[in-house]
Amino acid sequence: MIVQQILKLKASNDVITVPPGADVSHVAEILATRKIGTVVVSNDGKTILGIVSERDIVAEVARNGNVCLIAPVEAIMTKVVQCCKCGESADSVLERMTTGRFRHMPVVEGDEMVGLISIGDVVKARLMQLAAEKDALEGMIKGF
Repeated sequence: MIVQQILKLKASNDVITVPPGADVSHVAEILATRKIGTVVVSNDGKTILGIVSERDIVAEVARNGNVCLIAPVEAIMTKVVQCCKCGESADSVLERMTTGRFRHMPVVEGDEMVGLISIGDVVKARLMQLAAEKDALEGMIKGF
């Protein structure tokens, strides 16, 4: 399975973005309200400037207290963002996420972001693939 197939399985390919000057508290509110784990920092919704996760916010609060909540998100965002391409394999993405210990990865084509996948999206797609393979093997064994 490839990333493009995973994107097609998602209910929506909308990526929630925030400008680099948004307050950390505003980002935390977005994460909580939308029940998501990360936002991409972008001025135009296509160019990735950084990424901020719940984990980033919690770590910053632990380091500097709640004063960080009024700071701009660009102060705490991860600036070097791991991205993948539509043609990349799910196994490759899962390996990179596991090794890097992160749960979200923007999908890019050329210089533009076209989606965002989570480790949950990849696992769900892989489980669907395994179920289909199991059914095919059972069918072959039973002679269907």
